[in-house]
Amino acid sequence: MINNQQIIDLIQQLQNINCRIWVEDDKLRIRTSKNSLTPELKQEIQNHKNEIIAFLQTAKKQVVSTEEIPILAADTPQPLSFAQQRLWILSQLQGATNIYNMPVALQINGQLNIDALYASFKYLFNRHQSLRMYFPQINGEPQIAVHNLAEIQVLNIQYCPKFNHEDNNQIQNLINTHIQETFDLNQGQLFKATLLQFKNHKFVLVMNMHHIISDGWSMGVLMRELWQAYRAFNQGEKPNFSPLPIQYSDYAAWQRNRLQGEIFNKQINYWQEQLNNAPPLLELPTDFPRPPVQSFQGNRYIFSLSTELTNAIKTFSQQQNVSLFMTLLTTLNILLSRYSRQNDLCIGSPIANRTHSQTEGLIGFFVNTLVLRNQINWHQNFLDLLQQTRQTCLNAYAHQDIPFEVLVEKLKPERSITYNPLFQVMFALENNEHSQVNIPGLNIEMFGIKGEISKFDLSLLVMEENQQLTCYWEYATDLFTTTTIQNMAEHFHVLIQEIINYPQQPLYTLSLLTANGINQIKSWNQTQKAYPQNQTFVDLFTQQVEKNPDKLAVVFASKSLTYQQLNLKAEQLANYLILNYDIKADTLIGIAIERSLEMIIGVLGILKAGAAYVPID
Repeated sequence: MINNQQIIDLIQQLQNINCRIWVEDDKLRIRTSKNSLTPELKQEIQNHKNEIIAFLQTAKKQVVSTEEIPILAADTPQPLSFAQQRLWILSQLQGATNIYNMPVALQINGQLNIDALYASFKYLFNRHQSLRMYFPQINGEPQIAVHNLAEIQVLNIQYCPKFNHEDNNQIQNLINTHIQETFDLNQGQLFKATLLQFKNHKFVLVMNMHHIISDGWSMGVLMRELWQAYRAFNQGEKPNFSPLPIQYSDYAAWQRNRLQGEIFNKQINYWQEQLNNAPPLLELPTDFPRPPVQSFQGNRYIFSLSTELTNAIKTFSQQQNVSLFMTLLTTLNILLSRYSRQNDLCIGSPIANRTHSQTEGLIGFFVNTLVLRNQINWHQNFLDLLQQTRQTCLNAYAHQDIPFEVLVEKLKPERSITYNPLFQVMFALENNEHSQVNIPGLNIEMFGIKGEISKFDLSLLVMEENQQLTCYWEYATDLFTTTTIQNMAEHFHVLIQEIINYPQQPLYTLSLLTANGINQIKSWNQTQKAYPQNQTFVDLFTQQVEKNPDKLAVVFASKSLTYQQLNLKAEQLANYLILNYDIKADTLIGIAIERSLEMIIGVLGILKAGAAYVPID
């Protein structure tokens, strides 16, 4: 037998390796990344499966009995959630834009039953009210309205007989015409599906929806239910899904009612204390000046860690009793601190925000953003900083109910239309296995969509694919070049390896340099040149003045001096020093000045006077 505390310890151990365990239809379900579960853990779960199921069922009943989300009466106005309200306001400020589109494209080969696919979409539109939502404006305020099913274009079919299905560029251009389409929140349909039909039983299914009715988790719900419904309709049957316990509007009303009083005050007080005097901007060195208004134009660079390094960092995380997310976040904090020379950093991170069992199967905008603040002491080691990050994350998870939109409203941070409030860098980890679509007679694969949007200065999404951690670096092209991001990705890679090898070394000793970087620095320092050993620098400079009196010797900004001009000014300074000070061979003269023409004149004048200069920062 195993007691409740042992079960709690086991569940905590699973959570530390990003393993989710729950009960569904009286069966134990587990979702985790590949190879995360050790044989010992698998055996322990199997040995105590019945006790774990009983414990989770009891815990679920206790939660539901006190936190059940009520269903709104039919005549009750449907409120927007906090997240929906903020996105609606942004859409009014920014005008028509596709930056909040959530597209996905599937490449389908085989005997696709288009009628069954049509019926599946119709079924989902009817099942999920959020897919039919739109947001008309009444007296300047957004309201929720829901299209009737008869008003919805369930599936748009576009025949493309002249296109070559094997030409990815042609297909990408076709897809782009659909995914770049802007949505009309006031009256338009906010979820659209288009089937591109080619020759020889080849198809591409493009689905696109506005973020105001969906999020990443919702896309998983949509994909799973779409193909389950298709399988049923394709066999001449009707889908046998359990009825949804609530709709999204029920959740939005419950959220607004719940976040008040003691619960609200406790959570908002935590965030006010946590983010007190936080820096408003993470000032990464950019390649271009920050534009006066964000354009959200972006690009993406993909960099994969080796299988060996992936396994090493996962093992390291387990040994330190932290999640992989915490280890990678700590590493990113160090990297960005090095780049920005700031020791106080705030990084945003999305969280599913589906803490209630009734919300797990809904399509809607649930995701919340947590602001994770870390303050770095460069003399501490990585293990200490990692535990600090762990506590920051756990505290944030315990206070995750406050929507980011409400947090911004209450904290009133320094606002600017040139950057995002509270944080400008986003980090996310997705290491859950994606369920494979298995439909007899069909081969279905994701079609990679090239994104040209970046909602933040920089975003790092890490996904576990084929036993490797793949890093998707999304960046604002208004700020960074591809080369800069490539170098940043390589530095991140080197830093992870350094951390695995030297976790107890002070942070300032960890290197970011690749082999190429080290060789480049060496090449910069290879400035050796043969010169007469019996002559001083002043002698050699005088020779250049005689050879090239009118050639440029020094340039700074828009100012410049020829060799003759520089020599004259340096001579004047040298004479002043000789006349006013007792200059000897070992005299040291300090020089404290910003980079300028005067700095060079000062250095040369001191040398001409026969003294040595001491630069003072």
